[in-house]
Amino acid sequence: MLSKHNSIQRDQLVMITLDQLVPANHLVRKIEAAIDFTFIYDLVKDMYSEIGRPSIDPVILVKLIFIQYTFGIRSMRKTIEEVETNMAYRWFLGYGFHDKVPHFSTFGKNYERRFKDTDLFEQIFYRILLTASERKLISAEHVFVDSTHVKASANKRKFEKKIVRKETRAYQGRLQEEINQNRENNGKKPFPPDKFDKEETKEIKESTADPESGFYVKDERTKQFAYSFHAAADRNGFVLGTIVTPGNTHDSHILEPLVEQVIEKVGKPEAVAADAAYKTPAITSYLFRKEITPALPYTRPRTKEGFFRKHDYVYDEHFDCYLCPSGEILKYSTTNKEGYREYKSPKHTCATCSSLSRFTESKDHQKVVTRHIWQAYVEEADHLRTHQDVKPIYAKRKETIERVFADAKEKHGMRWTTLRGLKKLSMQAMLTFAAINLKKMANWTWQGPKMAQQSGLVEPQYLNLGPKSKGNFKRGSEFYNSEPLLSTN
Repeated sequence: MLSKHNSIQRDQLVMITLDQLVPANHLVRKIEAAIDFTFIYDLVKDMYSEIGRPSIDPVILVKLIFIQYTFGIRSMRKTIEEVETNMAYRWFLGYGFHDKVPHFSTFGKNYERRFKDTDLFEQIFYRILLTASERKLISAEHVFVDSTHVKASANKRKFEKKIVRKETRAYQGRLQEEINQNRENNGKKPFPPDKFDKEETKEIKESTADPESGFYVKDERTKQFAYSFHAAADRNGFVLGTIVTPGNTHDSHILEPLVEQVIEKVGKPEAVAADAAYKTPAITSYLFRKEITPALPYTRPRTKEGFFRKHDYVYDEHFDCYLCPSGEILKYSTTNKEGYREYKSPKHTCATCSSLSRFTESKDHQKVVTRHIWQAYVEEADHLRTHQDVKPIYAKRKETIERVFADAKEKHGMRWTTLRGLKKLSMQAMLTFAAINLKKMANWTWQGPKMAQQSGLVEPQYLNLGPKSKGNFKRGSEFYNSEPLLSTN
C-alpha cells in the first residue's frame, strides 16, 4: 500500500540531550574513551601569553585537526562546515547545540603564530604511541619500513632547472674509512680527503610553486612533483616513526635515520623488513652491525640479455679473486671511491676466448667484475631470506606497512596535499599517522556500552578501558603481552 510521510514532523519540538543523539558505538566515543586529551595543556602552556584576550581552548584546536585527519576531510574549511551540522563532532569537541564553532582560519593562524617551529605534533604523535604501548598494543620486535609518494600542490609543468649538490648519505663517513683501509690492506695508497670531498652536482627540476618538493618519475605516465612519506610500522600496524623528504629522494637513504628514530623512541627491533629498494650493501651492513636481522626479498640479476650473469662468476674468498665460466682467473685490481673492488681478466687470454661475446663488449677484451666491500652482508641477507624464522617476517609487509599506506590514502586523505613545504608536510604526516594509531587503539580497546537499569529506563554508560595488565589484551587468536616500549621521560 502506498503511504506518504507527513513532513510536519520537521517542526516538532523535542526535549533531548546532545549525548542521546550520538550513536553508542560512534568512533568519537571510542576515541574519547581511549585517550585523555588534557595532556595538550602541558605541551602548549609556554606558547601562550599570560595577558590579552582569552584564546580558543588548545584541546579544541587539536581535536578539530584530529576530526579532519581521522575522517579524511580534505580541508579545515570543510571540517568546520561538518562540525556545524554533525552532532557527533560537536559532542567530541564538548560543544552544545548553540555554541559557536571557530572560524576555519583559526587553526591556520595558531599554527603560524604558535605551533610552526615547535615539535608539538611530534609530541602528540609519540604521546598516542606511548598510550598504546601502556595498553600492550605495540609489538615492535619486527619493524616494517617503506615509503609512499604524496602528490605535491604544484603544477608539474612549471619548474626551473637547477644544478645542486648531491646530498651526503648517512653512511658516507663510515664508507670512506673502510675504503681507505681496504686499499691499504691491498697495497694501494689511500684516497686523500679531497678525493671524497670533491663536490658532486646533479641537475634537478625545481617547482616554482613548491621548491621543497621533488620531481618524481615512475614511468612515462607518472611524472609529478611529490613528497615521500617514509614510515616504520610494527606487526600490529601501529606507525612507530616517520620522516618526510622530497619525492626524488631514494628510499635507501632514509632507512638508517628512520631506524635510528625508532631505536631512540621505541627500542631496538629484532628484525627490519623492507622491499627490494632497501637491499643495498650500506643498509645490510648497517643492520648487521646493529645486530638487527634484515628481512629482504629476492632480487633478479640485472645483467644485459645474452651475457653471463654475476652469479656465473665464482668468488674465491681465500685467494680474493673471481673465476669466470671458462675457468680464467680475474684478479683484484683496485678499490674505487664508491667502495667497489674491481677484478679484471687478462686481456691477452680473453681476446682468444670463444665465449668472448658473452663476457664483454669492451674494445680491449677485458672483463671487469665489481664487488662492494660490504657485499658479504648482502650475501648473508640473501642466505637468511629463506630461513624459516625470517621468511614469515617479510610476508607480513603487505599486512602492515602497505596496509597503513593504503588506509592513509583511501581513508585519511593522504593521496595528495594542499600544503607546501617540508615543515607543513611533516605536520601532515605526523597527524595522519597519529590519527591512524589513535583510531586503531580506540577500536581495539573499546568495550562498548555497559547497559544498566536505571529508573525503569535502559541508558548507556561508557567505560574507559584504561591501562591493561600484561597478557590481558586479546585480538582474534593472538595475545599481545609485550612490555611497554616507550619511556615516559
